[in-house]
Amino acid sequence: MKINGIHHVSALTANAQKNVDFYRQILGLKLVKKTVNQDDPSMYHLFYGDEVASPGTELTFFEIPMLARRLDGTNAISRTGLIVTSEEALTFWEKRFEEKGVKKETASLRGGRPALKFTDPEGQQLFLTIEPSVQDEAKPPVHDEIPADFAIRGLGPVELTVAEADKTISVLTSILGFTEKAREQSNDGEIVTIFESGQGGAGTEIHVIEKAEGPVERSGRGSVHHVAFRVADAEELEKWHDKIAKAGFTNSGVVERFYFKALYFREPNGILFEISTDGPGFTVDESVDELGDQLALPPFLEHKRAEIEQRLVPIK
Repeated sequence: MKINGIHHVSALTANAQKNVDFYRQILGLKLVKKTVNQDDPSMYHLFYGDEVASPGTELTFFEIPMLARRLDGTNAISRTGLIVTSEEALTFWEKRFEEKGVKKETASLRGGRPALKFTDPEGQQLFLTIEPSVQDEAKPPVHDEIPADFAIRGLGPVELTVAEADKTISVLTSILGFTEKAREQSNDGEIVTIFESGQGGAGTEIHVIEKAEGPVERSGRGSVHHVAFRVADAEELEKWHDKIAKAGFTNSGVVERFYFKALYFREPNGILFEISTDGPGFTVDESVDELGDQLALPPFLEHKRAEIEQRLVPIK
């Protein structure tokens, strides 16, 4: 029973069309599932990933129109990593960001790897980092302006900024089985403790920063809603449910999401964690070639399709 890395990261946007314009057109990710928030079908839930929607490549967004902007603070998922496979790719992206007017910082090191920090138009904080081995696992999204060798392949490290790091670290190590890999000081003078899971590598890492003073983040557009961790199957997820419950954490129980099964709970600093199965995956109702073309609904919402579509603004 083990965590095999990051399954997906879910964030917030106030405008689905502008979100698609950035993540598809600028970053070149594939929209692998255009669906709705299953707990509130009035809003889009967009999933971006690699060309075949491989587990561990999905960055997702809930659309909440008129959402206020995020106010920075602690006890939040503060930055999401994305993976490329070489320094040449990182150089390509640095130039592309300059050409497209994407706000970025000078590349630095994080966890021994080059890291290029940037933000999307709503202030979502992201960074690109290098993991050569991922090229054997994820198929690059197809994009006219982005060579396959330079394409973003999936999720990298996820950064947490918390007021009391020891409490979050205890959950990561004692309950979820992460191991400490390194501790370093960032260019901003922050101490970053790096944890990895499964076989290790950028796509399995959580980076924890402690910021004892200052306000708690006010969620809004540009915020991350939750991070999900990968497990093999439903049988294993049931065992994780037992472990989380026995540890005293209030949790959702196992939830059927059609494309995967999920378990939700909050760690002591209030960040929402999810544990999700790799399967059945996003091709359970669409072929690879059809992914993201139409509004996809799980079977239990299909009878409400007309009502749901009427409430959504079409995405081009």
